[in-house]
Amino acid sequence: MTPPVFVVDSFDGVPPRGVEHYTLEGPEGRHAVSVKRLRPGEPVTLTDGAGRWAPCLTLATEGKDRLVVRVDSVREEPEPTPRITVVQALPKGDRGELAVETMTETGVDAIVPWTAHRCVTQWRGERGQKSLGKWRATAREAGKQSRRVRFPTVAEPLNSAGVAALLGDAALAAVLHEDAAVPARPLATAALPDEGDIVLVVGPEGGLTGEELDQFRDVGAEVHRLGPTVLRTSTAGTAAVAAVLTRTRWRRQDTHPYDT
Repeated sequence: MTPPVFVVDSFDGVPPRGVEHYTLEGPEGRHAVSVKRLRPGEPVTLTDGAGRWAPCLTLATEGKDRLVVRVDSVREEPEPTPRITVVQALPKGDRGELAVETMTETGVDAIVPWTAHRCVTQWRGERGQKSLGKWRATAREAGKQSRRVRFPTVAEPLNSAGVAALLGDAALAAVLHEDAAVPARPLATAALPDEGDIVLVVGPEGGLTGEELDQFRDVGAEVHRLGPTVLRTSTAGTAAVAAVLTRTRWRRQDTHPYDT
């Protein structure tokens, strides 16, 4: 089993060759000591969540919130390619956090909240910032749980015009749509780029409007379906990310990044 992951603000001051003693403290230190109950001799991984990470060995615990480790080296995981972004229409209730959690565990690189026309949920003012904060916290925690060292970004929410601009710059722009009246190619047969950005659009519970489809098609997006069943908006993104990764990065990854 891979070691547990804990987040540091940065590795500033830590040389690439590592250090003999490094103290993890604060909420992450408390989690390591009081929740995970790590003991001397156990391996851990520290990361800044932006690709830099360090294999470490637990040396000691101090109190309830300080973990002392030996940092063996500081390494960097390369930027993934192709980069996968999911534009996620705002779901109802806590299904947004579920979508963020499972997409992060699967391997998405960026998540863009989208205020689609038929979204029941609307992010406005302080409540919207609180919801955005929950999505970002969920991505961080899911990144740790899934042993990632490069966590997905969660962008500020976009309207449909902003999504169209994002799609126009993508190497592949795919709008997931289940309406039988709208011609759609299986995502499993789409020609996938080896590099650049793949942007996948997941609509709301009520589906996309004709105007939104036309707006996205006008910038080069193609309509795709996942399969014969209709998935919830909170699960469609995860299925789409897995379908893309299976044919791109997962095929090329014959070693775990921690092995490098």
